[in-house]
Amino acid sequence: MVGFVLVSHSKPLADALAAYTKMMAPQAVIEAAGGLDDGSFGTSSDKIEAAIRKVASPDGVIVLMDMGSAVMTAKMVVSDLEDDDFESPVRLVGCPFVEGAVEGTVLAQSGSSLDAIMDDLAKVGATHKL
Repeated sequence: MVGFVLVSHSKPLADALAAYTKMMAPQAVIEAAGGLDDGSFGTSSDKIEAAIRKVASPDGVIVLMDMGSAVMTAKMVVSDLEDDDFESPVRLVGCPFVEGAVEGTVLAQSGSSLDAIMDDLAKVGATHKL
């Protein structure tokens, strides 16, 4: 099953979203990587890498980020993992954080492939034009 990592500047936000997605997709493989080690706001490359390693499988990992430096930090971590010949494919996705987490984990739980989930997540949020 495709695993998910939720990267946020806020530990409580990442943890709450992980709990919320678990209600919608209880068998999904999800790890939160929020905040800095001391609990303050920010993003930690160590937390992101540990979360990716924890959910990694041959099916792959999708990383969703809340904004800004979370994206930059996640890109750096994934690049480093690729340089180390990390076994599991890891993809970063730019979509709405909450919607993407719910949509993606529900699809993963139903057995969708990494590519199919990525294709679907590319459309998430597009229907919300006001």
